Amino acid sequence: MMEANDSNTIAVHNPRARKLRSLVWNDFTKERKADGSYVAICNHCKKQLTASSRSGTTHLKNHLVICTSTKRIKRKKLVVRRLVLKSTDAKSEDAVSSEHSHFDQESSRQDLARMVILHGYPFNIVHHVGFRTFIRNLQPMFKLVSADVVKADCMKIYENERLRLLEVLDKLHSRISLTIDVWRSIEDAKYVCLTCHYVDNDWQLQKKILNFFHVGSLEMGQEISKTILEKLLEWNIDGKLCTIVLDNCGTSDLVASELLGYLRVKGFLISNGEMFYARSGGQLLNIVVQTALDSACEIIGRIRACVQYVKSSHERLARFQKDAEQMGIPQKQLVLDSPASWPSTHLMLKTACQYQEAFKHLAECDIESIDFPSPKDWDDVRAIIDCLEVFYDAMEKFSATRIPTASLYFNEMCGIHFLLKTRYKSPQPFIASMAKEMLEKFEQYWEFNRMLMAIASVLDPRYKMKSVEYFFTKVFDDSSEAKTRIDNVHDSFINLYNEYIGQSANSLKSQAFYSGTSGGYSSAEFGNDGECKTSHITLSDTQRGLDQYLKETSSGHPARSDLDMYLEEAVHPSNSPDDNFDILAWWKYNAAKYPALSMMARDILGIPISVDLVDSDARTLNQYLSSTDPVTIECLICAQDWIGNETEVSPVDALALVSLEGNGDEVMVPAGGD
Repeated sequence: MMEANDSNTIAVHNPRARKLRSLVWNDFTKERKADGSYVAICNHCKKQLTASSRSGTTHLKNHLVICTSTKRIKRKKLVVRRLVLKSTDAKSEDAVSSEHSHFDQESSRQDLARMVILHGYPFNIVHHVGFRTFIRNLQPMFKLVSADVVKADCMKIYENERLRLLEVLDKLHSRISLTIDVWRSIEDAKYVCLTCHYVDNDWQLQKKILNFFHVGSLEMGQEISKTILEKLLEWNIDGKLCTIVLDNCGTSDLVASELLGYLRVKGFLISNGEMFYARSGGQLLNIVVQTALDSACEIIGRIRACVQYVKSSHERLARFQKDAEQMGIPQKQLVLDSPASWPSTHLMLKTACQYQEAFKHLAECDIESIDFPSPKDWDDVRAIIDCLEVFYDAMEKFSATRIPTASLYFNEMCGIHFLLKTRYKSPQPFIASMAKEMLEKFEQYWEFNRMLMAIASVLDPRYKMKSVEYFFTKVFDDSSEAKTRIDNVHDSFINLYNEYIGQSANSLKSQAFYSGTSGGYSSAEFGNDGECKTSHITLSDTQRGLDQYLKETSSGHPARSDLDMYLEEAVHPSNSPDDNFDILAWWKYNAAKYPALSMMARDILGIPISVDLVDSDARTLNQYLSSTDPVTIECLICAQDWIGNETEVSPVDALALVSLEGNGDEVMVPAGGD
């Protein structure tokens, strides 16, 4: 049975369809459009997002961060996501197999410890009367242990998982990039979270928290650098680093400089460390947007005061909404922003603009002295919205990406650069002035990442050098400057490639075998020491390797490098930029064809130049962890991250503080809850 909602979408009921298991669907309605594609409609703001089977649900959850931060403004800190069991776990809940009918005290103790880690429960939960009663009725044979024993079990899990991760990193064939974030306890004690990012040996993007340690002061950049180096040596990855991303650390430049000095002397870095320090795309966008908000703070403050005035009285709000309804204004919730969250400010301005006539009528009828916006003010507000819309759309696009590789951002950033330069030339003084300040800030920070993002874009087979050539000719008015910058990217790409050739000269003599699997061609795995690490090579694989060699060397032409082949061949066909192209799968498939380039791609694409929607102020430990010693905090946070693949939760979510305005209570609230 199908029910038409509008001209474009059709609600579909199919009892045989796969059940939507993720709890994010409590906040979204899935509908099918007339063309057969699916969209997810937010139940709160009615925004439509993609809902194809390949798009996953991460972008829906990230949308709720923006949407709920404005519609549920009482929340001052990060809302903790609901712990969601994987579908495999959910299927097994309703039936207990005979093989599990035998009770095992030790296994149950381990399950209890893992539960405490995964959910962030206090160790003394085993002393809670309700919990003890529940366990006694559920399994009378289980002997509850003390809180100290639970803690010891958790520490044992941490140590076992640490050794396991240490082995994984030791066998890793790619370089590792790092992000360094600052967290705070309720008492404002400072912690540094050290996270590694890499593409694993199966070409999957991975992210693991390495350490979570206490620091005396963020001003002690040298002390932080020294501690980070010690941790890198403990993990034995100081010789495998690619890039480091520092965002909300007040001494980022000093920390990066100290680390760069040590690693450059050791000769551990690619390009002699020229690409060692990067800034995330999220930080760049946030800084530029904040510049716009600062330049327009007066008019934004006026809109905020008007919205607050209307919402401060239920009677006034009801009268306002009634007047708006009589004027034919679509009924949308009037939003009051959180000044620390620019997406909420964008939404406040956007909804307020739709109520312009209602505000005008209120100004004429209300005798109170409120400074209502003038017609020119409303024109300026629309200009602000147009500017913010570009950044808001970029944020949403980035957060919807399943595989946020470094290649994702170059085109969008160049597009933003071009739009800012266009608006800088606007005949409207307000727009030109705001765009000028935003452009100056953008170009200042864009210089940190431009070359790195450009190289990552060249490694995208859909674009290669084409996007660099196109955007640089658009962005730079002087054709000679554009050509110089294009040549710089080309030369830097070749130099980096030659560096990989030099490091892997011995490895490249052992060309990758064709793997005969459904994945097609896959590379012989190469380590930093140039030794071929491939395992499970069969006799048939060697024959296929011979066939490939004959094909490549029997043309009668001089052998070309994989770089020459890659750049000269046509770009990979793409229907659209949003076609869910899996770049890592493409490189895994073509690793045998481009052995050196694939090694380079694995390192560069794993750099975490991501867009983070979480405000730095939201990185606050909850009450329980804030009162725990630093060693235990590190064990719990790291262990939760390492075994977190059992659930969809991330440690950043599970260990954050949720504070409700008004009564000061701290509660654990599910992502979809009120």
